[in-house]
Amino acid sequence: MDLLLEQIKQISDTKNAIELLENFSDGSSLVRQALLFAQKWHEGQFRKSGQPYIIHPILVAVLVANFGGDDAMMAAALLHDVVEDTACEINEIEQAFGKEVALLVSGLTKIVEIRESELIPSGTDDRLANSALSFRKMLLASIEDVRILIIKLCDRLHNMLTLDALSPAKQRRISEETMVVYVPIAHRLGIATIKNALEDLSFYYLMPQEYEKIDTMIEGRSQQLQLQLNAFIDRVEELLLKNGFIQGSFKLEKRVKHYYSIYMKMHRKGITLDEVLDLMAVRVLVEEPNQCYQALGVIHQHFTPLIARFKDYIAIPKDNGYQTIHTTVFDRSSIIEVQIRTFKMHNTAQFGIAAHWKYKGYSGLEPKLSWLQDLKSQSDEGESLEEMYSLAKDDLYSEDISVFSPKGDLFTLPRGATVLDFAYAVHTEVGDCANRAYINKKRVPFLSELKNGDIVRIETANESISRCSWLTSVKTAKAKNAIKNSCRQKIKEINTHTAENILLNVFHLKYEQLEPYLQAPDIANNLYKNATQIEHLQEDIYKLKKRIIANKKIIPIISPLRSYKLKVQKFDELLFYTLSSISKVEFDYCCHPKRGDDIVAFRYGSKAVVHHQFCSKAQRLLKAHTPMYFVTWDTKRSKSYKLIVSIANKKGSLAYFLQYLAKIDVNLVTISLSEHESSHTKFFEMVVELPEKNREKLLQKDNQMYHIVELTPLDDAYKKD
Repeated sequence: MDLLLEQIKQISDTKNAIELLENFSDGSSLVRQALLFAQKWHEGQFRKSGQPYIIHPILVAVLVANFGGDDAMMAAALLHDVVEDTACEINEIEQAFGKEVALLVSGLTKIVEIRESELIPSGTDDRLANSALSFRKMLLASIEDVRILIIKLCDRLHNMLTLDALSPAKQRRISEETMVVYVPIAHRLGIATIKNALEDLSFYYLMPQEYEKIDTMIEGRSQQLQLQLNAFIDRVEELLLKNGFIQGSFKLEKRVKHYYSIYMKMHRKGITLDEVLDLMAVRVLVEEPNQCYQALGVIHQHFTPLIARFKDYIAIPKDNGYQTIHTTVFDRSSIIEVQIRTFKMHNTAQFGIAAHWKYKGYSGLEPKLSWLQDLKSQSDEGESLEEMYSLAKDDLYSEDISVFSPKGDLFTLPRGATVLDFAYAVHTEVGDCANRAYINKKRVPFLSELKNGDIVRIETANESISRCSWLTSVKTAKAKNAIKNSCRQKIKEINTHTAENILLNVFHLKYEQLEPYLQAPDIANNLYKNATQIEHLQEDIYKLKKRIIANKKIIPIISPLRSYKLKVQKFDELLFYTLSSISKVEFDYCCHPKRGDDIVAFRYGSKAVVHHQFCSKAQRLLKAHTPMYFVTWDTKRSKSYKLIVSIANKKGSLAYFLQYLAKIDVNLVTISLSEHESSHTKFFEMVVELPEKNREKLLQKDNQMYHIVELTPLDDAYKKD
């Protein structure tokens, strides 16, 4: 693959591009016809590099062919920009090439690339939304035909190979989108060759200094590393031959790890380049799965293994179809990672789902595609683009763990997943009705974090159990979505009762007196909004005032001269909207709400008592029609936080982060360095003050130059200033 990418990168004229395509197309008439059609429509068009535009779709078709793409996929690759960049209509494609090609081209056209003129600068708040939009378009198009994703990944790979023709700002912006949109999808489809290439290319443009450091070190030690690898391979080959393996029945491959993989290891462990132990990797390819274990036995008998680094993905495959035994061993003064798999497993690892097209009659493990439908369902629920993308990205591209049901059924979950995530992975109803949980036969809380190999048992109740306040504690998109869906109706019901009780307090009426007025359609249909939207509440108060005054029986209670304009009263971090004065505010310790939680406030004389919205005591008070206040957190008030952030050890990275803090109105109180100067990643501990409304901006900011490790409040709603 590396040789093909280098060959593609060197091509700068149409003739050489067509010759390379002919080597892959086997004289297909459909591909020839698509080539002529594309040449006609792209005539006179040029890329930023000055090269004829037609070179791009031709080389995308070459990449598609390399991944086993059929004639229809290659034709679609050749035509993928015709509809978008020329006057050609999709119906002309269908007439000339048939419905199948037209559907592929149509799907690709829906995933409109971010044009260079529309690139959003790095660091703006619109960046996540743009990535989410690209992701959603890819998702919806691929539901129709997963082949669309393969073509699109090849398209992006060629664009990354030719990115040097653009300005540095555009290089960075396109690389950012590649890393957060395209790499996770390549990972889930199991196409390691595309994933690794996109990661390293993006890394080169996003963090050039880090890339250069790794490249310089690897190049400087290249001869030494190759000698160590060759000596290790020679010894392994000799041992395999002595222990029953036949010459030619196995193959040994060597490589130095991908640069981005090396960088991420440094970043995760907070170590320097010199501290990365296993820069080298050797792959052992054999014919049958049982030979993988025979080879493992030979290697472990003659080299000391690091047991903590052993993983068996043959017995427990990943969801993307990946199967390999991983072990890391000592070899004299070197530490080498060894991967052992069959030739068929190797094809799956390199080409993922595309292996089933590339190798006709292929019977290897196919990646699971249920995640596509799950994400589509999530999109259909009406989530915001940013929310859908943030949830999906966590599921698509996180380190996996494998856990089991008591019957031995395997479930793959992202690292950090909880027992409740497992329950929802089994089935939505199991998650909704989960009553008790056991890990390895020991009863545990539902938010216990799972570990590799855990056996999990869930006991269910007859009815669903609301866990609305747990929404932020689960890890997977499926669990978050299910909890959100099950709680929507409950939240609406709570807000409706809250709105009723606030209005009871405003007008000093009993529920029986007010209820008839609340049943009017213009009030009843949106009554729940009065619990969270102060403007809506004030409008309904004016409406009800007029209608109640018109009823002569209640005139003595409701004064026509009173304005009923709610006034705000501030208590520490809380804002109350009321007609009467509040003398005191208390937090009921039965639920202990934290800052930012959904809260409600009940009136006891001139005192307000605050509860968490989902508190069981609050539920009883709500249903008893206890008078209430409209209450909300003061989002404009700055709050003190302890912030721990890891920042890449490169010139300007700290200044970049501090500039961003200033941009979102964060006041830096103190700062201290918590890591040795030699570390590649520096950890800073800060005390900051920021408005609550900007807290999520700080947490959600996705940037290669820094990572938020921890953000914890230094005070809470119970503590006075």
